[in-house]
Amino acid sequence: METPIRTSRALTDVKYEIRGQLASRAHELEKRGYEIVSLNIGNPGLFGFRTPETMRLAMIENLGQAEPYSHQQGIFPAREAVVMQQQNRGVLGISVDEVFIGNGVSELIDLALRALLNPGEEVLVPSPDYPLWSAAVTLNGGTARYYPCPPEADFQPDLDAIAAAINERTRAIVVINPNNPSGAVYPKETLRDIVALARRHNLVVMADEIYDQMTYDGAEFVPMATLADGAACLTFSGLSKVYRACGYRVGWCVFTGDLDRIRDYQHAMELLAALRLCSNVPGQWAVQTALGGFQSIGQLVEPSGRLYQSRQTVLERVAASRHLSVVAPMGAMYAFIRLHDRFADRLNDRDFALELLESRHVLVAPGSSFNTPYTNHFRVTTLPDPDTLNDVFDRIDDLLDQHA
Repeated sequence: METPIRTSRALTDVKYEIRGQLASRAHELEKRGYEIVSLNIGNPGLFGFRTPETMRLAMIENLGQAEPYSHQQGIFPAREAVVMQQQNRGVLGISVDEVFIGNGVSELIDLALRALLNPGEEVLVPSPDYPLWSAAVTLNGGTARYYPCPPEADFQPDLDAIAAAINERTRAIVVINPNNPSGAVYPKETLRDIVALARRHNLVVMADEIYDQMTYDGAEFVPMATLADGAACLTFSGLSKVYRACGYRVGWCVFTGDLDRIRDYQHAMELLAALRLCSNVPGQWAVQTALGGFQSIGQLVEPSGRLYQSRQTVLERVAASRHLSVVAPMGAMYAFIRLHDRFADRLNDRDFALELLESRHVLVAPGSSFNTPYTNHFRVTTLPDPDTLNDVFDRIDDLLDQHA
């Protein structure tokens, strides 16, 4: 046998199990004819949610202008719309120069970390986290150091643990709000305390706010940039979730706070953006219409809306189960569900997820794939309609009845 081609050692500690081995196994089962209910990814288009028609029309009408490369930071109308959104939220003193449009938030996270980190430097990341953050830190030579957001505290950040984790190698702190996977929404006081720590230790605050308008039951989303005076803040958001346009691959990153102090950092990111020429241009033409038009997400998250109703179905089914519990998600489109302690010695999250897939044809994400120290949670998306979710929880309860 010939010597196999070696892969990069940089990938040794990189994991993204949301689309990992379980998802690959689900694909194999589908090729064999099984119908799999896939609840592992928050992908609105797969569950009947449509991108607003005005956004599609904006792309179609501007296709003729979408053939050349755009500016490396994005087209002016898209960046201007982001600036206007920030100004409407009370974030002043920024221009289109502080806005970067990317191929989804994922690309911008990678560029922002690459522009910041030197080998061995650390980034504070929440646990549970969205695992792209951990992977991007590792791929860019850094070390992800986790601060706990424990289920016992409704997944709110442990501020004392954050302070204790900061050292001379720490460069940034990641805040995911509303949180994926837990659905926690952070109060203003918590965010203000995190900014104060960042300012005191000269850290960059990286605010992942992709679910910013997706909140329930009166939960208030507070943009981190509104609290960032004197600190260095990067805000990440995009079209994929609130505007149900995952496939457009359009995200943005905004530099706010002490702009003079982060100007070199901003220029470094501009260089990296130029090296990849530009992001997808047709999708950028949907940004101005999305941010400036009717915000239909509001109808979906109110009590009569579909997102709210599906979330409510999950909460009711978990409450009715003797095997499960959950901290009610106050934002985003997921529920981070806990297995009863009776399963602790014989069924961890990965074993449960694999057996659920093989025997009941439901795909969920094991909780430990979100970098938790515990192995008794799993994440489902709350995007399916209530009938589908009721069927899913029938299958889950049936499986756990056998183990109980």
